[in-house]
Amino acid sequence: MSASQSAVRSRAEAVKVSRTFDYLIIWTLFMVLIGGYHIHFMLTGGDWDFWSDWKDRRLWVTVVPIVSITFPAAVQAMAWSRYRLPFGATLCVLGLLLGEWINRYLNFWGWTYFPVNFVFPSNLVPGAILLDVVLMLSGSFTLTAVLGGMAWGLVFYPGNWPIIAPLHIPIEYNGMMFTLADLQGYHYVRTGTPEYIRMVEKGTLRTFGKDVAPVSAFFSAFVSILIYFLWHFFGNWFSQTRFVQST
Repeated sequence: MSASQSAVRSRAEAVKVSRTFDYLIIWTLFMVLIGGYHIHFMLTGGDWDFWSDWKDRRLWVTVVPIVSITFPAAVQAMAWSRYRLPFGATLCVLGLLLGEWINRYLNFWGWTYFPVNFVFPSNLVPGAILLDVVLMLSGSFTLTAVLGGMAWGLVFYPGNWPIIAPLHIPIEYNGMMFTLADLQGYHYVRTGTPEYIRMVEKGTLRTFGKDVAPVSAFFSAFVSILIYFLWHFFGNWFSQTRFVQST
């Protein structure tokens, strides 16, 4: 009788142990993805995604799509190149929204008592679906970067408009005219640094007329194309397979 025996007694049990190990790895990688994407988005998107009175037609429309296309581009490069899975961007965005809702509900509402309709996260799902659909139909990362990246920036504001529109209703309060989102920001005071003291519709770009959202969206779409190319190479680099020569 051998000194050591295997803990696995049959092939079926070996397959079950192997699948359980794979599930643990997949869950761990998914949680790492949520954590990394969440930290990146909070550090770069920051306050434009935290508060409803920062969700304006200029900086919110410009900043959030540019900084949020990063991880979807990298995950798409890995998932499609290695496994031909056409849902990398959607999976990435759903993971981010899961982490965002946990953060907003437990911290912003449960800890500091901000109402949920003041701190809800931005909706990135329509752009992620378009990215995946373009990649699946074309099989080309170049077309995905150009067409999908542009769609990512252009669809962001329309995709969030049904949510943000009620907060853009003009109201009169103590003789002043501003939006409902501004009234929320007036009543729910945050850190008193100068960058927090602003109004939703306070800005420039009026040379293009009263509607500045289309200009911001097109600029965001163009920069999103460039960011997609950059982070696509990051995803390819981190998912490379290397072999060590045996001596």
